[in-house]
Amino acid sequence: MLMRAAVLTEYGKPMEIREVDVSDPGPGEVRVQVKASGVCGSDLKAIDGKSPVVSRLPFILGHESAGIVESVGAGVSAVKPGDHVVVSMSGPCGGCPACGAGRFHLCSGPDRLATIMGGPPRVHLDGAETRRFIGIGSFAEYAVVREPACVKIAKGAPFDAMCLLACGVITGVGAVLNVARVRHGATVLVVGCGGVGLNVIQGAVLAGATTIIAADVAEQKLKLAERFGATHTLIPADLPAQVAEIVRGGVDYAFDVTGVPGVLASAFAATAPGGTTVMVGSPPQGQPAQIEPGLLFASRRLMGTQGGDSAPHRDLPMLAALAQQGRLDLAGLISERLPLDRINEAVEHTRQGAVARTVITF
Repeated sequence: MLMRAAVLTEYGKPMEIREVDVSDPGPGEVRVQVKASGVCGSDLKAIDGKSPVVSRLPFILGHESAGIVESVGAGVSAVKPGDHVVVSMSGPCGGCPACGAGRFHLCSGPDRLATIMGGPPRVHLDGAETRRFIGIGSFAEYAVVREPACVKIAKGAPFDAMCLLACGVITGVGAVLNVARVRHGATVLVVGCGGVGLNVIQGAVLAGATTIIAADVAEQKLKLAERFGATHTLIPADLPAQVAEIVRGGVDYAFDVTGVPGVLASAFAATAPGGTTVMVGSPPQGQPAQIEPGLLFASRRLMGTQGGDSAPHRDLPMLAALAQQGRLDLAGLISERLPLDRINEAVEHTRQGAVARTVITF
């Protein structure tokens, strides 16, 4: 079947809107008609040639998506044509040691590992295989994905909002609830207030944090942070000193959502004895973070996370329910909605930091 897709054919260059051939779903696979797909910082890294999973072009990017099941392959029972779904970044196999221990985000099943590197050949451009970002490739009219990646949502739920659950929301809120497990009444620092950082703030509100400090170099993002629940905002200079002026001795929890090694070290130094720092942003490869080791003696913890350490079929329905109850603001995360033809404009807006999230709608 022919479809339109944004295809990356050269690193650092705009994507091309091309007509490609998408296969029917194979055994255990689902073909989803994509209705909305968010533009994420991970897509930008891939465009720039800095993603370890985009090693061979051409490539179709996009992974934060929602749509309608169009057809299913043999053996698929969890969804059927016509179902509305969020396509999860991580469709765990359920049978590897990590899944058996309930650590679904660390799934090491062979199908999952192959999917991360682009998945089986399901899309072709001029007869040549076109790989798909983590086996999704949602900057296209259709995506063929593994059955475990599909999480049903209520019909009538807005696709543009629901797609954000797949990455930005589950990563940010999950970092708070699943990873740091922020306690009620705690103090929190969030550095980097883009799409994911705003959801860390929302997660801190859900957890019952009393003081939420948002830090970013862009004043417009700090205004958004206040809307989503930040009690204090600052433009970082000497972050530990600035935080100490608000919370004497430092915060209980700090989240670095920038992926910049120097920021991680500053956020860590801004925590109180016994505090926890979580690296949420994806760091550049090969660049070490220089942490003052003496700070560790005061029982401070430094942690990482992958997609909010989520279990998609547990967490995505919970987040959708919170949004329906008005306790999680999804619509407010969307700065603009653009058609697929304007995908490169959406990328530039994201790169400039001018938006919380741009959603490509179909």
